[in-house]
Amino acid sequence: MAKKQQSPDETATAPHELPAASTSAASGQKPPIAVQLYTLRNVKQPPAAVLEQIAAIGYSGVEMAGTFAPGMPAADLRKLLDAAGLKVVSAHVSLNDMEADLPGAIRAQKTLGNDVIIVPWVSEEVRGKTADSWKALGGRLGRLAKRCQHAGMRFMYHNHDFEMAVIDGKLAIDWLMEGAAQTASGVPVGYEVDMAWVQRGGQDVVELVNRYSGRVARVHAKDLAVDPAADPQETGFAAVGSGKLDWEKILPAAKEAGVEWYVVEHDSPADAFANIRSSYEFLASKLG
Repeated sequence: MAKKQQSPDETATAPHELPAASTSAASGQKPPIAVQLYTLRNVKQPPAAVLEQIAAIGYSGVEMAGTFAPGMPAADLRKLLDAAGLKVVSAHVSLNDMEADLPGAIRAQKTLGNDVIIVPWVSEEVRGKTADSWKALGGRLGRLAKRCQHAGMRFMYHNHDFEMAVIDGKLAIDWLMEGAAQTASGVPVGYEVDMAWVQRGGQDVVELVNRYSGRVARVHAKDLAVDPAADPQETGFAAVGSGKLDWEKILPAAKEAGVEWYVVEHDSPADAFANIRSSYEFLASKLG
């Protein structure tokens, strides 16, 4: 069999050398708070206007999702981001898309100036329900992590509530990370802790952040409504600082664990801009 040609986006680095970490707040003038653009997917405004308003609130970063400006070439989107003064701190890219064309996904992210790529969700068909199925999924992630490292990218996984299920005495996320470690050959698979989903899944946010200290460079800062029935449209979520999560304990633990960027997200906000403004103001008051 002919040797596979190495993609220009998979230029080798030292096998265990991680790409340089993004600085939390490179200018030292703004706290390291970004917004997941999925939060604003239903805003009926041009992408440039959305980005300008995000920056005006005070955000210095965004996390990409495929629902924002679909079909827009990465180079054109980069111009809009630069004009708004926003940095892409990470991107959610589906497992299917990465396995189908990882070099293409990497090219697009490098054009955007991003070096962190994250699997945002996997179907039940893919993840299964057993320890072995979760470990097998982790193996797939470990192989992608190695390829990403060779391309100068960091690779992470983002949870929902189903990773909080206890299987054979361990959380599903722990089985996944164990499987990843077995195939990644020393390349760390990062873990973007979605704090609201952790608590909704019945687990302790601080405990999980502590467990994966050093691997949680990105976290989703998200809250759970005190009274989910008060606004059914918000599907039980809330602006950061207005809900059930104990941020007085969570934020110090996150800092100690090495979080670089706090990514605000709300799955179904009634008013997206009001939500991300309130979340930013709360976090900035704690992190600034």
